[in-house]
Amino acid sequence: MSGRRLARTADVIVENYRPGVMAALGLGYETLAAENPRLIYASISGYGQTGPERRKGGFDLVAQGVSGIMSVTGEPGGAPAKAGVPLTDLGAGLFALVGILAAVEHRHQTGVGQQIDTSLVDAGVALSVWEATEYFSGAGVPTALGSAHRMNAPYQAIRCADGFITLGAANDRLFNRLADLVGHPEWLERREFATNAARVANRAELAAEIEAITSRQPCSHWLALLDAHDIPCGPINDYAHVFADPQVRARDMVVETEHPSLGRLRTLGSPIKMSATPPDVSRRAPLRSVGREEALACRTNSYSLHVAALKRRCVEPEPGENTTLEHSFPIRSDLLILSLPQFPPD
Repeated sequence: MSGRRLARTADVIVENYRPGVMAALGLGYETLAAENPRLIYASISGYGQTGPERRKGGFDLVAQGVSGIMSVTGEPGGAPAKAGVPLTDLGAGLFALVGILAAVEHRHQTGVGQQIDTSLVDAGVALSVWEATEYFSGAGVPTALGSAHRMNAPYQAIRCADGFITLGAANDRLFNRLADLVGHPEWLERREFATNAARVANRAELAAEIEAITSRQPCSHWLALLDAHDIPCGPINDYAHVFADPQVRARDMVVETEHPSLGRLRTLGSPIKMSATPPDVSRRAPLRSVGREEALACRTNSYSLHVAALKRRCVEPEPGENTTLEHSFPIRSDLLILSLPQFPPD
């Protein structure tokens, strides 16, 4: 089995099958680690490798519901809503990456790999930091607040004459500045607005009073005025505005790449800026028709190794074996095997 042979020299395996599937394929952690003790094996699933729901599949919508995210998303009293971006999908992947990096450091010290187990539901629960704090402190079961913050006010979307902006006057200093700016210094003396705790308890009334003022002028007026007084604020962009935003463009978050069959494409840049090894998002996944050498080079994601070195580290095909990507990697995209450069110990 090609996957089993590659695993013998792999540094990291990432898989997102349901628990038990990899073991049934002969690719479980215990089996592979017995042949390669340095192996780091990351498993990402819907519910994790343990627990009564472990054999269920993983879907972001379902995980957002199970983890509580949908119960606190949307307007108060409205229908449950999921976050617009797939938070649990992305969160589980990022948590797995953190685990992989920690396991790599542990292996540098001990020479031994380990299994990493995370899930979509775990990610959703772990990201619920404010909601957990509210519940564990005895403040009750968190509910949906729209764009408002659980612990600070005013910190939410605010209506203007032609749309909405975000406003983050989330501490006493900023609120004092805001009250002076909009011509209502008396807010500072009102019991319901005098402290952050009072403003949180009366956030709806406070937002209504702010909007009675901001609704008289367009968003551009208030954004310029708030910025000039160093009060946190921002536009609420749609994605056409996001990808045209000068800051987003300056950060190379929109990049153009060449694809062999689709031509020039726009894609997202990396949010990680590194001075010595800047990420290269121009590399693509190998095409199904690509040869074994490029497939190995792309699958390993190793920029400093030559194909010849990669071939020495991987098992050569059996006589008569088809060397196209489809046959030399008879495993689905649910499984990724990485062979990284071997760095000398410190």
